[in-house]
Amino acid sequence: MHAGSGLRDALAEGHRSWFRYRSLAVDSGLALGYAGAGLLLGRERPPVGWQPLDELGAVLTVLVGLALLARRIAPVAVFATSDALWIVFITCGYWPVVNSMPPLLGLYTVAATRSLRTSVGCAAVVAGTWVYAGLGNAENGSMPTVLAQAVLFPAVVFVVGRGSGRLAERNRQFAELTFQLRKEQEENARRALTEERVRIARELHDVVAHHMSVISLQAGMASYVFPTDPAASRQALDTIADTSREALEEMRRMLDLLRVGREGRPDGRADPENAYAPAPGLELLDRLLDRVRGAGIPVTMEVVGTPARLPQGMALCVYRVIQEALTNVLKHAGRTSAAVTLRYESGAVVVTVTDEGSGGSSGEGSGAFRSNTVIAPGHGLIGMRERAKVYGGSVTAGPRALGGFEVRLVLPAPTTGAPRPL
Repeated sequence: MHAGSGLRDALAEGHRSWFRYRSLAVDSGLALGYAGAGLLLGRERPPVGWQPLDELGAVLTVLVGLALLARRIAPVAVFATSDALWIVFITCGYWPVVNSMPPLLGLYTVAATRSLRTSVGCAAVVAGTWVYAGLGNAENGSMPTVLAQAVLFPAVVFVVGRGSGRLAERNRQFAELTFQLRKEQEENARRALTEERVRIARELHDVVAHHMSVISLQAGMASYVFPTDPAASRQALDTIADTSREALEEMRRMLDLLRVGREGRPDGRADPENAYAPAPGLELLDRLLDRVRGAGIPVTMEVVGTPARLPQGMALCVYRVIQEALTNVLKHAGRTSAAVTLRYESGAVVVTVTDEGSGGSSGEGSGAFRSNTVIAPGHGLIGMRERAKVYGGSVTAGPRALGGFEVRLVLPAPTTGAPRPL
């Protein structure tokens, strides 16, 4: 998770660097383009009353264009520089149209990036410069036209710039919110995974505690009857061997899960009401199905194949997956019926929970789960997958081709060999 965050930050920084270089390239192109266009326009014969472009005029034109290089860094300063050079250009008697575009682009940048007050002031400066240019050749021009242009052109640039600035700000805020939401989603998923693993580990702890109690009782009985009944003592020792092997296997799984902090109440103690409650298993499936039927959902149960004895932890996994899948049916499938199938195969135990409903089944494809809300505390598909992973199995959940929803659990068949080392 942390490696993914580091990669995302590196990609974001790379994107920002690329954007800066792209902006610099765009501004360089604009500066050179405006300077070149001004020089080409200056070679044309100007209207009556304006003098042709000479060396001084060419220098002023190039300077006005090059000022645009820094328009993103210092918009107000660039606008003031380009407009001041434009005024000098007009005062020298050159045709104002040649260098009118850089100040307008500077006004656009100010309107997009600075406050309303500053933008209005810059727009007024452009309008005043435009009127000043018209007054410089009033005898050969129409002042009403000049006044209309002095109001219309800066106003249009001002409105477009303000709108562009608001859009850019909204996009920036949206990008920040998206990034923050992604971080919160990752944190919630990490927290859910941690809580679910610790809860599973606590239940496996109950399983191991049960096995150790059996071992203790059988060891005491073997010691007691050893002188008088060797056969009973041998049977007790066989029970101890089988139970300890299963307990070691469950303890190994529990230690694999206990990679995170403690779960539960702030003081770290267990709930006293459930401290001595046995972990549920397949023997409690009928009671679970009766509760679902009592809630108004008809449920059928089918067992296929020859039932095999499952380790208590694996039986608990089967029970929890069925419980959470049926809870999903209760909360989101609407008026429907459900079916639970427990299939014992030669190399696996397969559990399927299906329903015929359609309510709330919109997900993220075949791997989506309709809800993370369950009767028992848990986190939906995250919890089911974590439980299955402990025993080398898998869980899939998604819409069925013929309608409804299906949750499928596949666990490898339990082995009776020696346990793996801790």
